[in-house]
Amino acid sequence: MVIKNVNLETVCGITSTLPDNIHPEFAFAGKSNVGKSSLINGIMNRKNYARTSQEPGKTQTINYYNINDEFYLVDLPGYGFARVPEKVKEQWGKMIENYLHTSRQLLRVFLLIDIRHEPSANDVQMYKWIVHQGFQPVIIATKSDKIKKSQHEKHLNMLRNTLGLPDEIKIFPYSALSKEGRQEIYDFMDELLAEANTQK
Repeated sequence: MVIKNVNLETVCGITSTLPDNIHPEFAFAGKSNVGKSSLINGIMNRKNYARTSQEPGKTQTINYYNINDEFYLVDLPGYGFARVPEKVKEQWGKMIENYLHTSRQLLRVFLLIDIRHEPSANDVQMYKWIVHQGFQPVIIATKSDKIKKSQHEKHLNMLRNTLGLPDEIKIFPYSALSKEGRQEIYDFMDELLAEANTQK
């Protein structure tokens, strides 16, 4: 995969109508501060195109990044941040639910979870919810540079066991620092895009 052009094409708030795109979409969900913007920047091969923040709960919109006029990266609002009012959390949940229900181009949902820690109740709930909506999530185990390489397999098994992942669910360790895992994610996305093109 070669990233030539990147464009933040659409930003949707709570009352916005979601776009009816003609290109395939990859959506990214994850707990606040899990490294979602850093991952999206890494995939786009841009330093600060998707805004990163030290303040969790900053992404309050659904952001559509048009890549090469061929597909979209869709950044969904973060979840599980305690200092956000319950009413706002509910609105974000409705936004994500509306997106999963209405997108006709969604190829796969990537669920980001910090490799260092056991998945939270919110992570487990989001995983089950994505499956319930009829999608097969892919797990991105972020911040892989924060633990020793020798500990990766142990922590990936912890994620699998806590989430109850079947064997066919893929997990990609990812480091925003070293870009470990980026090529594997590119290869996987290329496979899905090729399948989508043959089905047109």
